[in-house]
Amino acid sequence: RPGDHEVGPGKIFFENLSGAGKAIAVLTSGGDAQGMNAAVRAVVRMGLYVGAKVYFIHEGYQGMVDGEENIREATWESVSSMLQVGGTVIGSARCKEFRTHEGRLKAAYNLVQRGITNLCVIGGDGSLTGANLFREEWSGLLGELVDQGLIEADAVQKYSALHIVGMVGSIDNDFCGTDMTIGTDSALHRIIEVVDAIMTTAQSHQRTFVLEVMGRHCGYLALVSALACGADWVLIPEMPPEDGWEEKMCEKLSCVCFSASETCYSVIQTRMKRLNVIIVAEGAIDRSNKPITTDYVKNLVVKCLGFDTRVTILGHVQRGGTPSAFDRILASRMGVEAVLALLETTANTPACVVSLYGNQSVRLPLMECVQMVIIHRPVFYCRSFENNLKTYKLLAHRKPETELPTSNFNVAVLNVGAPAAGMNAAVRSAVRVGISEGHKMFAVSDGFEGFYKGQIKEIKWADVGGWTGQGGSLLGTKRTLPAKHVEKIAEQMRKHNINALLVIGGFEAFESLLQLFEARATYEEFCIPMCMLPATISNNVPATDLSIGADTALNAIVETCDRIKQSASGTKRRVFIIETMGGYCGYLASVGGLAAGADAAYIYEEPFDIRDLQANVEHLTEKMKTSIQRGLVLRNENSNDNYTTDFIYQLYTEEGKGVFDCRKNVLGHMQQGGAPSPFDRNFGTKISAKAMQWISKKLVETFRHGKVFANTEDSCCLLGMRRRALVFQPVVQLKEETDFVHRIPKEQWWLKLRPLMKILAKYKTSYDVSDSGQLEHVVCNRPRDLDASVAM
Repeated sequence: RPGDHEVGPGKIFFENLSGAGKAIAVLTSGGDAQGMNAAVRAVVRMGLYVGAKVYFIHEGYQGMVDGEENIREATWESVSSMLQVGGTVIGSARCKEFRTHEGRLKAAYNLVQRGITNLCVIGGDGSLTGANLFREEWSGLLGELVDQGLIEADAVQKYSALHIVGMVGSIDNDFCGTDMTIGTDSALHRIIEVVDAIMTTAQSHQRTFVLEVMGRHCGYLALVSALACGADWVLIPEMPPEDGWEEKMCEKLSCVCFSASETCYSVIQTRMKRLNVIIVAEGAIDRSNKPITTDYVKNLVVKCLGFDTRVTILGHVQRGGTPSAFDRILASRMGVEAVLALLETTANTPACVVSLYGNQSVRLPLMECVQMVIIHRPVFYCRSFENNLKTYKLLAHRKPETELPTSNFNVAVLNVGAPAAGMNAAVRSAVRVGISEGHKMFAVSDGFEGFYKGQIKEIKWADVGGWTGQGGSLLGTKRTLPAKHVEKIAEQMRKHNINALLVIGGFEAFESLLQLFEARATYEEFCIPMCMLPATISNNVPATDLSIGADTALNAIVETCDRIKQSASGTKRRVFIIETMGGYCGYLASVGGLAAGADAAYIYEEPFDIRDLQANVEHLTEKMKTSIQRGLVLRNENSNDNYTTDFIYQLYTEEGKGVFDCRKNVLGHMQQGGAPSPFDRNFGTKISAKAMQWISKKLVETFRHGKVFANTEDSCCLLGMRRRALVFQPVVQLKEETDFVHRIPKEQWWLKLRPLMKILAKYKTSYDVSDSGQLEHVVCNRPRDLDASVAM
């Protein structure tokens, strides 16, 4: 790969994006959020990479107004070791003085003194609104400074325009135009950690817990945490419950306990189901705008039901802790995109905000986003919120039997391949949505091996209670493919009259659906709607950017790398060689390397030789001679047959003598274990619900003359995320996109992230900006079909 280790300025495919002669300042303002430091680090390093000067503005707008030591030039080393730190190391403060004209005049003077005309603001809508006002007043402020004799007249022409790019840092996810804001995923991690811990004690004592989470105007944290933990009731400011909600909530809670006591599986399972969790957003209100407090809810439950009830207020715990892998990657991508946006701005370019839409970075006009937030408060709707709300309503509360449609269809669900965190959440979602659609749901144990052995039983609504937070596969999963057993599987399908199939798994699941599709020519039993959900930590399934379980594995890698690097703090210089899983797919090594701040990541998709290894050693040696004390190198387990983890460890040890020493670590199956992350719980739940709705539609379309018959390509699909949307794709059409020998897609989107990791690790490499975000307009419609109460 020519150019990866060349000395000289970094190369970007568009030459006009050089930052030479430009000055960029970065500040964090308003409330802090985990991941802000990752964004600051990305802005600084990308800015330096393109040849610009980069400045820190400490203490937000207050530091801009005060100037002096609050505005300092940043160096490469000044952002080292901050990726894993929560909060913001450059400080954040709300500044009343900046709201005045005089305060902004001081700020303009301080920026002009340093030649700063490019501003990257990380904060909420208030901070971004202030930045836009500052930009609009810029020319007038410079004129006043000339009149006062504080700057020369030619400075007005030289610094004629102030360019603004925003990144939204807010744990509330309360900004319109982006699916996720920096800090939201980490806050969900804190909430779910607490909820999971509380559930164990609630099960022991059969208690009801009322939890208060942050969200004055936006109930996103409350809603998604309720979805991720299977809470019984949630109260949010966007949806004030209708009058009489208290009676309905108590009726629901009493029904939960009654149904659990009637479940006769085992004493342990009965106890697990006899608990209630109620989540309340701090800004929850009723129809009269009266606050709904946790104490009010607790007293209500005690008075009406006599349940032993406890209140837990999470408070600022949600803001603390280390950022999640998702937030680190999101912030790093946004930080780099922000610098590119600043380099592309002209005098007529409006201030923009860098956002996430699906899996793609986009740029949106800043004030369009802010105005949308103002218009919709306190009733704030955007795409991801609406989707979460609809899914929660589907899963949280079962309709009475008399209100359920009667489809008389039997749908089987099974897991195939290696276990992945989030599989159980997907099964729970499928079962409950299927029952709500009127189907009879069947669970198949141990994949297709259990299928041909007849390990099939009906599964009810209450059977999947508490599954959301469980790791692994409760149904059991095997790697057995169906090809050798199609006759016995067809016999079992006839026996149980299976009308549709939902397969949740990795590459084996993809191969299984291909085999079942081909078996349609011989066995009519397979002429039914079949859908696959990608669930594998390797993220190696074609036609999807993300798989259930990959986020949990990334967090396991990142947390372990953080601890390993911390083990060397205060000691001599040290490099760690870490081996990750993934088969031939380098997703975990590459994206984990970006999130953990790795210096290199060796993968199969990007061939390397001894010269690359030597160049990496020399690069680390140079860094170690300055102020960098620790290095991190990741290697995918199948990246190269000869350059093994032991070989690389021995090479680095020998070549680094006198400068650094080495340690190695094979992470192994710890990447597969543990409770699923909030992202995997939410992702698995939502795509499974969407898959079941697709299956219901296909069953109706293909039911003719008293039976289901589906033999077209579009009746055997994989549901995956592609860039901005969830898409159903016929599996037979994906064969050309797949490398079956190495079990990976032929094209993988995350390979475009590898140059980011290299740039942020101080390598000189080429970066393709052809896929960078383009300025778009905000689309944020208020849905018309949402009930007055979330819980109804």
